[in-house]
This record gives sequence, C-alpha cells and structure tokens, in this order.
Amino acid sequence: MSPAPSPLPARPRAVIDAHHHIWDLANDLPWLKAERIPFRYGDYSPICRNYLPADYRADTKAWPVTGSVYVEAEWARDKAALESPWVAAVAAREGVPSVIVAWCDFAAPEAGALLASHAAVPIVRGVRHKPAAAGKPQDARRNAPGSMDDPRWREGYALLARHGLSYDLQTPWWHLDAAADLARDFPATQIIVNHTGLPADRSPEALASWRRALEQAAAQPNIALKISGIGLPGRPWTVEANGPVIRDAIAIFGLDRAMFASNFPVDGLVGDFDTIFSGFLAATAAMTEVERDRLFHDNARRIYRF
Repeated sequence: MSPAPSPLPARPRAVIDAHHHIWDLANDLPWLKAERIPFRYGDYSPICRNYLPADYRADTKAWPVTGSVYVEAEWARDKAALESPWVAAVAAREGVPSVIVAWCDFAAPEAGALLASHAAVPIVRGVRHKPAAAGKPQDARRNAPGSMDDPRWREGYALLARHGLSYDLQTPWWHLDAAADLARDFPATQIIVNHTGLPADRSPEALASWRRALEQAAAQPNIALKISGIGLPGRPWTVEANGPVIRDAIAIFGLDRAMFASNFPVDGLVGDFDTIFSGFLAATAAMTEVERDRLFHDNARRIYRF
C-alpha cells in the first residue's frame, strides 16, 4: 500500500494574490473578442467573457485574500492610457484590486508620455511589457529589435526609475540572460519575472536549462519571481506535475524574492483557485508557517509597496 498523503498545512492567515486580471468586454480587448491569438493553454474561449471583482471574489471566496495585484490585460495598445484609470475606478468602487501593473512598450515614441500618464494614477506600481522573444530556446538571439538589449527599448525602460515604477517581465526562460544584464545595468529598478519563467517543456533537459536560467536571473538582487502560470495545456493543474517546479523556483530565488499568484481568470483554464492555492500549500508543506507567509503575502506586499 502507498502511504497516505500528508495533510495540508493550515491555510495562511492572509493572502495577497500577486497577479490577476479583471476585464469588461465593453472595453477594447481584441484578444477576448473577435480576435484569437496563439495561446499556451490552447483554446481559451471559456475566459472570453466579463471577469469583474464579483467574479474574482467568487473564485477566491475560500481563501483569505486581503489584497491583490492587477496586471495589464492586453487592451488594444492605442487605448493603453485608458486601462489604468479604468482599473483604478473599479478598485475605488469595489475594493479590488489593491494596486496596478500597467502596460507600456518602452521602444515606442510615446513611451515617455504613457509612463507619465500611468504614474499619475496613485495605485499604479509598475509596468509590464513582453519584449521581443524567440519561440524556441534554440532560436534565442541577443540584440534583436524590441528586445531587452535594444538601445531604444532601454531608453524607455530607463524612465521607470524616474517614476518609481517596477517592471513586470514576461518572457520565456531562454531570455533570462538578457534580464540579468538588464537588472545589472539598472540596479534601482525592481524586476518581477512573471509566470515562473514559463517552464512549459517539462523534459529533464528543458527543466535543467530552466533552472540554470533562473539561477542566472536570481544572481541579480533586484529580480524577484512570481510563481504562477505553470499549468500545462490539456492537463488539469496538479501538485504532482507542478510541485517540483514550485520547490525549485523557491530554492533558487529564496524565501524573500518569490511570491504566489493565481493568474486568474487565465489559469482557471487549468484549475480552480482552490486547486492551485492548495497546490502551493502542498508544495511548501515542509516549510514553517512564517516562511509560507512570505510566499503567500509578505513578499508581494513589500515588492508592490502597499
């Protein structure tokens, strides 16, 4: 007989969800409306509907979520200046989210004006941008236009420090060498790597390369990591599949620079909130309550400054 699974630790007293979205399809979100884009989880039609604070609260009701970080939701890019004020108005009315990560393409001519516009919204804490990236690790090249090496992109990136904003970086792990160089060259700007560096390929070879890439990023003290977005297409979210990734990520970044996040409603395509956050609990069962509190709450509150 197999041994019975260990009971889960008690749920944390408070949770800050470090990455989620809300949206109203009355706004201009092409990818959720007429357009469909290639997506790492495959068919995403179940989330092509309004997702507002009431929906988020329904998904999170079994957990003590006391704060949350809204991350930009791919509005039409010519409407990007409207996103943070809209979310701030929702937050003022509904209490969700607590803070905002807006969007800006640092290489665009209007980057300076757009960053100033976002910074004028009091609950904006940072900006996300997905720099140019290769689709496969073997295709990764440095110095591509629109990448983290691009001098024009870096000129815009340098403005984050002027506004006291952090940078949410979504890129596959094979570009984290460029992220490490970016962090070294701009040490005053906090970088938060999204979605665990996107370890979609779970072969031993790919995971070994992912770990090395995370180690290179983690060597820079101003890089932190959000543990989220680790579902696999066509498969339900399980701690058996994702526990080793979670534990490796924490071991590499340490207990003060990693944080848990739902990526809802997107990760709702692979598991409900309770499944994913219970998985985080199970993966960290060997830790103390104080250590888990850092991952579930304290680090997100400190890094996003609320």
